[in-house]
Amino acid sequence: MKFDTRQCAALMSVIDSGSFEAAAQQLNLTPSALSQRVRALETQLGTTLIIRSRPCRATPAGQRFLQHLRRVAEMEQDLSDTFSDQPHAPVSIALAVNADSLDSWVLPALADFLIKENILLDLCIDDQEHTHTLLENGTVLGCISAQLAAMRGCEAEVLGNMRYQAVASKAFCARWFPQGMQRDSARLAPVLTFNRKDQLQSQFLLEHFGLSDNAFPRHYIPATSPYNSAIVLGLGWGMIPELMLQEMPDDSGLVRLAPAHPVDVTLYWHRWKVQSPRLARLSAKLVETARHALR
Repeated sequence: MKFDTRQCAALMSVIDSGSFEAAAQQLNLTPSALSQRVRALETQLGTTLIIRSRPCRATPAGQRFLQHLRRVAEMEQDLSDTFSDQPHAPVSIALAVNADSLDSWVLPALADFLIKENILLDLCIDDQEHTHTLLENGTVLGCISAQLAAMRGCEAEVLGNMRYQAVASKAFCARWFPQGMQRDSARLAPVLTFNRKDQLQSQFLLEHFGLSDNAFPRHYIPATSPYNSAIVLGLGWGMIPELMLQEMPDDSGLVRLAPAHPVDVTLYWHRWKVQSPRLARLSAKLVETARHALR
């Protein structure tokens, strides 16, 4: 089955922009003409590809088709560069990573490689338990995830363990944990949570103190640097990767609340089995450097 490139471009533009109107502007078409291209593609495949909502979303069939289109586009770009006068023309690669990895080891690990290979990153940031969804729905070509099982057509390689420690400022400990972290005080002490997908602190309290998810007060601060600063300032206690703790100034004065009970999150690199040479080299570099940076 052969596909019309203009129809495929229309589909990708609608999903990436979120609406037919925005996609039509990008492609210099009328919304009606763009809609006709998408419908022609749906007719050819015999299934609906887009849920016409606000924003527009891909159906399960549309997600599978988008996976194919993005992989083909990336491999075609790599092949085109091989035969052009500019073999190192920039290529954009969409990846999904968790915020703690991005803010600690990912960029230092890949910077020299990205410069040498002239790769432009298109990063999606999400919790390590949810980055895999972005690979499933065709948004990205690879992801760092806490999920072990690889989906059909993909491979998963272990990267290592991201080790977290429960920490708080000295002033916070003096106020809330004068006798150490105990169940009664943990139930009342404010918790720093990254976002509503972040379950690290909740799982720690459930495992060690039997506290359910709604049994304690919490802040939500969905940015790594402000999150860490809030702990240093004494707004609450939270989990910080040891990689970050090692880089923080000595005068930050953070206390490890349960040094004998760190939380290890095993991370995996998920990628398609069939990938372009440049993406394959990126995957190999990521796995190699991750295994040095992580436990």
